[in-house]
Parts: sequence; structure tokens; C-alpha cells
Amino acid sequence: MRVVDAEGEMRGVMATRDAIILAEESGLDLVEISPNAEPPVCKVLDYGKYKYEMQKKAAEARKKQKVIELKEIKLRPTIDDHDFNIKMKQATSFLKEGDKVKVTMRFRGREMAHQEIAHQVFIKVRAELDTYGKVESDPSFEGRQMVMIMTSKT
Repeated sequence: MRVVDAEGEMRGVMATRDAIILAEESGLDLVEISPNAEPPVCKVLDYGKYKYEMQKKAAEARKKQKVIELKEIKLRPTIDDHDFNIKMKQATSFLKEGDKVKVTMRFRGREMAHQEIAHQVFIKVRAELDTYGKVESDPSFEGRQMVMIMTSKT
């Protein structure tokens, strides 16, 4: 096996028994770093410290990951222009952050008879958010509400 000592110097290829003796003389452990190499590479180091460093690297990698959340925007078929613009600004910020947006249209009473108004609002939403997101699932009914899901383009 190829052996690297505690200072990082290459000691060359040696027998397993000799490498173990070298590690014991320095009071450290012999750790196999890359078993698939030819010959396998081992390093003389403190195994506890090595494990700690690997845990810190893994934790740092987890910190940098972005979890995609599903944010919901609730609308009504008779929404006013100002209210609509505020909801679109909020949806735009969600999409910019990389989250998914669930656009929900709630129907009350006789509003179910005028579903074409809701379709017009969804077309308006799609046009408004087109630069930041794309439609993942088209508008569909779930009971007395209509739902459309949009994802970020980034």
C-alpha cells in the first residue's frame, strides 16, 4: 500500500505490517483514504480528528443546500386590481427565492356558476408570473376551489 505520513510526506509503497508499525511509532492511526486506487492509499493520522473534520464538512454542505418550499397564494374570482398586484409581487418574490407557488382560487356560493371568470384570473396570473416561473400543474378543481402550481425557472 502507498503510505502518507502525519506531516503529509509520501513514504512510498510498503507492506501493511510496516505501515502499521510506522503509525504506532508516531502514536497515531493508519487510515485507508482511497481503497480503489492501485495500490490503495493509507495515511497516518489521528482518526478521531479525521472523523470530526469529515462531520464538519458534511454539516457545511448541508447548510448550503436550499430546501424548496410550497408557498400558497389565495385569490378570489372577483379580486380587485390592487389586491391582485400585491399577491403577484408576493408570488414573484417566492419564485425568485426558488420556492414553488400554489395559487388557490376559492369559490363561495354562486361563484361556482361563473368559472370562466376564474379561468381569466388564472390566465392573468400565468402571464404575470411567466418571467419568473412556469406552470407545473394546470388549474384543476379540488372541491370548491381551483388550484394551480408554479415552479421557479431557476
